[in-house]
Amino acid sequence: MAAIAAAAALFDLSSPFAASYLRSPSPSATFRQDLRFITKVRLKWVKNRGLDHIIDRDTDIKAATLLIDLIARSPSSAHVPARSLAPLQKTLGLTIPVLRFLRRYPTLFAESPHPRYPSVPSFSLAPGAVLLRRRELALYSADSASASSRLARLLMMSRSRSLPFRSLGPLRYDLGLPADFGASIVPSHPDLFRIIPPSAGGGQYLLSLADWPDHLAVSALQIRHADSISNPTYRDFKRGAFSSATPLTFPMRFPRGYGAQKKVKAWMEEFHRLPYISPYDDWSGIDPDSELMEKRVVGVLHEILSLTIHKKTKRNYLRGLREELGLPERFTRVFTRYPGIFYLSLKCKTTTVMLREGYERGRLVDPPPISLLRDKLFYVMKTGILYRGKGMTKLVLDDDDLDRIRDDTAAAERLEEENEDEGEEDEFYEVNNDESEVESDSDED
Repeated sequence: MAAIAAAAALFDLSSPFAASYLRSPSPSATFRQDLRFITKVRLKWVKNRGLDHIIDRDTDIKAATLLIDLIARSPSSAHVPARSLAPLQKTLGLTIPVLRFLRRYPTLFAESPHPRYPSVPSFSLAPGAVLLRRRELALYSADSASASSRLARLLMMSRSRSLPFRSLGPLRYDLGLPADFGASIVPSHPDLFRIIPPSAGGGQYLLSLADWPDHLAVSALQIRHADSISNPTYRDFKRGAFSSATPLTFPMRFPRGYGAQKKVKAWMEEFHRLPYISPYDDWSGIDPDSELMEKRVVGVLHEILSLTIHKKTKRNYLRGLREELGLPERFTRVFTRYPGIFYLSLKCKTTTVMLREGYERGRLVDPPPISLLRDKLFYVMKTGILYRGKGMTKLVLDDDDLDRIRDDTAAAERLEEENEDEGEEDEFYEVNNDESEVESDSDED
């Protein structure tokens, strides 16, 4: 919040500099004339083993987190039948049956016969899961202000400044919101949110902005450049970084051999010379078929992923927001067209999009507290695999044991990082004339 406030003060709307960065430039004839000369480059999509590994790991973490929450909130939390959880396999994003997943992690889920039906396996939370959930609830309470700002900024990017709860629900884990955010975060911030009930003729509940918070209308890209703007170097002035005609640039992370290709380099330079339009600015006057609108779409997707805890989300979760955010119908092509900014993965039988700048050597660059807690959950899960079948004495029983889990698995973690680095070195992109896209509609999340 402090960084956002500082950036908002720096991007004063009354300054000429802010006028070029925060206000939407009108799509004048001059813009359209310049945009005709943008180079058209089509890039072949290939997978990245290192980033795919992160998605594979986080899928299990998310499934475990959601199952812990479901069991804890169940009326019979001491004995939840496995058959009642089995239909949730696709919802949880699992590629294996739910029963097998529960049995894989005894440090989280304790199995016992059902009291009324002894042949039916039932599950409750193991001591380690109880401790993790207690810490998670404490973090949600302490992080309420940041969570509300992330939720408000998502509403600020929408056309009507409101979104259905049905569309927000799938995103709540990625945004770091509690399961009951509609009853906890929303009522505690009446200055930001209001709930719109469905109309008499039908419809659904909407979450809307109560008022426009100017201090939040600063994108992650603007915050990223705020320090260089307030403390410019000689190199910045030499490059003309503060000219009103020079927009903010997206950070690019290309694989080996990619950035050296002249055609790609020229295309990226032309793309960055287009004016940057903040996702929070009015975009109604921009030609929807122009490159200027395409850069605005890139900025919106970049901002949404920047708001997520793990700098990634599933493509289908964005589909429910497409019309409100002004995204094109086939917006997946944006991810494949700009592989230096985004990475599109087909891991775990679904389509996930990641922000490349969010990761370095297999780790989040700036992990928030809730992400660190989820990492702790992963270490507990790995300990469950290690000690499975060796008796209950090895399981996590108290806070001290839980804090030591990370030290016990340091060697395995280093090995994973080495594998991730090797996978990224093998990555390469080809430039060709045919656009290769990942636009399948078969995955349902």
